[in-house]
Amino acid sequence: MASFPDSINQNDIGKAKFIGELVVPVAPFDQKCGREAWTVAFAPNGSYFAWSQGHRIVRLIPLAKCLKSFSVGKAGESTNASSPGCLSRQNSGGGQVIPAADEPREHTIDCGDTVWGLAFGSSVPEKQSRCVNIEWHRFRFGQDQLLLATGLNNGRIKIWDVYTGKLLLNLMDHTDVVRDLTFAPDGSLVLVSASRDKTLRVWDLKDDGNMVKVLRGHQNWVYCSAFSPDSSILCSVGAGKAVFLWNMDKYTVMGKLEGHHNDVVSCEFSPDGALLATASYDTRVIVWDHHKGTVLLELGHLFPAPSPIFAGGANDRWVRSVSFCPDGRHIASVTDDRLVRFWSIEERAPQAIASLSNGLCCAFSAEGSVLAAGTRDGAVRFWECPRSVGSLQHMSRMSLRRVMSTQQVEALAIPTPLRDYLTYKVI
Repeated sequence: MASFPDSINQNDIGKAKFIGELVVPVAPFDQKCGREAWTVAFAPNGSYFAWSQGHRIVRLIPLAKCLKSFSVGKAGESTNASSPGCLSRQNSGGGQVIPAADEPREHTIDCGDTVWGLAFGSSVPEKQSRCVNIEWHRFRFGQDQLLLATGLNNGRIKIWDVYTGKLLLNLMDHTDVVRDLTFAPDGSLVLVSASRDKTLRVWDLKDDGNMVKVLRGHQNWVYCSAFSPDSSILCSVGAGKAVFLWNMDKYTVMGKLEGHHNDVVSCEFSPDGALLATASYDTRVIVWDHHKGTVLLELGHLFPAPSPIFAGGANDRWVRSVSFCPDGRHIASVTDDRLVRFWSIEERAPQAIASLSNGLCCAFSAEGSVLAAGTRDGAVRFWECPRSVGSLQHMSRMSLRRVMSTQQVEALAIPTPLRDYLTYKVI
């Protein structure tokens, strides 16, 4: 049985409702490196789940059918740790179930090399390419187009059509592993790649995947990047203690957030763009007001917290991944202590906990009801996110913060308690 920090009650583990699991067949070569599920992703329209199951293979699975296939017993409890529906289709050979013509189809994609990063992207027609004076395009992505970008060990990025499973583009410019990918959420099909070659690169898929800009500033590997909801700011983190913020209109560094004591490996903005969560090997998740560069909340995974000089020594508590729930009220973290935690931004202790061996990554579904986490053995486990009705206050705050920065809120002629609430000083 895993050991737990003193502040965690082992009885809390049952509060995270396990839904099911996707696993891969075990073969002799699977015991070697290369089978890891380094990344998982949900399509923004809720139609598909992308699973990097190791050994170059990515599975594109219709999400609704996959979740429906999980065994559920009485009182809503999972009765089986695997997903027989998804797995039977994966390994059924001649007995494979063929979906109806109008149903999303599963696809198995061989990317040709180890897959490190995955990202879904969709197009909005009114969002034009950032390149001017374009007379001809090989690709014209429609409004119903859904793309999957895969970042590979050889430095290449391959773009796939989700609905057909066909390869569309092969982007070549990085000189080392493409560790992470993220699409701008504004439908412009601008893609940012983070690489071990110490750079981030900006690609315009509406301009046939041409590279727009190289973002330089990191002195070591870049692990992760994330767009703000309005696509104006990019956060990037890597092998170093600093959190970089980029102005994506000018492609320049806006500033750096200092506060972590070890490598920062994961980052994500809140759905209203007011908060930024970053995860580090220093055993902490920090929630920032990135507009002002201040720390609003620290979520600790080791008690007492290691002093800065020893922050790299507690490697059984390294935080691997962090994800912000679309409800704006919950955060999930995956840590080397074999646990996944669900946090409420209103509390400093986990709201729910679940066992997870060898966890590497996590992501919430588009509507926020499900969390998926990938592991070193290529499996993916699913849980329900803790549910509660958001207050009208919180929903109003999110609506306001989508269009106003902290500085703009602070300039309002409103009572101080209301100003503190709107700026998340009182979370």
